[in-house]
Amino acid sequence: MALANEKSVSDGKIWGLCKLPFWHSNSSSVAASSSSSSSSFRQQQQQHLNGVSVDHHSNVHASLKVSSVAKSLLPTRRRLSLDPQNKLYFPYEPGKQVKSAIRIKNISKNPVAFKFQTTGPKSCYMRPPGGTLAPDESLIATVFKFVEPPDNNEKQVGKKSRVKFKVMSLKVKEDVDYVPELFDERKDEVAVEQVLGVVFLDAERPCPALEKLNRQLAEAEAEVEARKRPPEDTGPKIVGEGLVIDEWKERRERYLARQQVDGVDSV
Repeated sequence: MALANEKSVSDGKIWGLCKLPFWHSNSSSVAASSSSSSSSFRQQQQQHLNGVSVDHHSNVHASLKVSSVAKSLLPTRRRLSLDPQNKLYFPYEPGKQVKSAIRIKNISKNPVAFKFQTTGPKSCYMRPPGGTLAPDESLIATVFKFVEPPDNNEKQVGKKSRVKFKVMSLKVKEDVDYVPELFDERKDEVAVEQVLGVVFLDAERPCPALEKLNRQLAEAEAEVEARKRPPEDTGPKIVGEGLVIDEWKERRERYLARQQVDGVDSV
């Protein structure tokens, strides 16, 4: 009987130990540690993702910056070919208005509008000051400049002038008429083709540059005269309601009219 009581007492102690807060606190600590570890894992994962995102944006920004810098360093693709390329040659004649010439050719696959600008608008002007060129089309522009006499009577032959000329281009559509305001309305698409300096040549001493200038000026004058002439009518004449008058019919009518006049005179 005593053994039975001792056994029950010992069993009760064991179950009492199981009911102690030790197990509860242990399980709570395990749950808390697992929760904290999962939370820290999520934080680390989020930090990693944020870091990747920041790195990605920084890399994209850096690549865009590098590409823009590289684009600025690349030479601008030319739409026009200029001859001469970077200078305008004028005969040096102080106190007179002299002329220079430059050939402009569209070397692109689209119609291109061009425009002149100068730092000396009071003493310089261009003919034409602008226009539109079809692909592979070219013209010779004439530039007029008044040469001021030097202060110390020193010739400026071979020296560069402070006056500059700028040739700009703009890609346009075929059905667009040229107006200077196009370059203001679409200034973000305008390209500077070349900035031209001014070089004076001795008008009394022949040189290759002066000979070339004289040839271009003669060609420019011929182009101006050709543009003034009306276009030749090479097709058949259309009169009335679309009747075609050929050469033989005109001759026959003139012959009959002459016969009638001769008959009246004989009467």
